[in-house]
Amino acid sequence: MTDGATLRALIVAQNVAALGTLHRGEPYVSMVPYALDEEAPQFVIHVSALAPHTKDMLEHPRVSLLIVAPEAQAAFPQARARATVQGDAEPLARFTPAYARAKALYLARFADAADIFALPDFSLYCIRPRSVRLIAGFAQAVSLVGASLAKALRGA
Repeated sequence: MTDGATLRALIVAQNVAALGTLHRGEPYVSMVPYALDEEAPQFVIHVSALAPHTKDMLEHPRVSLLIVAPEAQAAFPQARARATVQGDAEPLARFTPAYARAKALYLARFADAADIFALPDFSLYCIRPRSVRLIAGFAQAVSLVGASLAKALRGA
């Protein structure tokens, strides 16, 4: 399997990531469900304005996502596949085609989240990846940027 295919398989197989933001000058990590927008390519998250990470993204849009394969993949933790995504977060304006598309992608992955879209404090953000550091397993690391990253996320 190529590095791009390995990355894509990991991203598609998982549905939550650790989101790293800058919070009052300190690192802050939280959990977010995500959907992959293959066309853009970007990640879509649905977050509450009450959450510290949402305020953080507005103040400092550079973020990081950590996506890790399940424990069942490997007994030794360092042998588990994982990807660190570095990117830029941006809120999506409601009532725009981009918002409608992101909402449809998110609900296709998380149908039970439909009721949350009625809550006024929740909004959609896209995270546009700049680079990904993929650890496919123990001593199997590669960085993906630019066209190779876009190709991997699109599944091309």
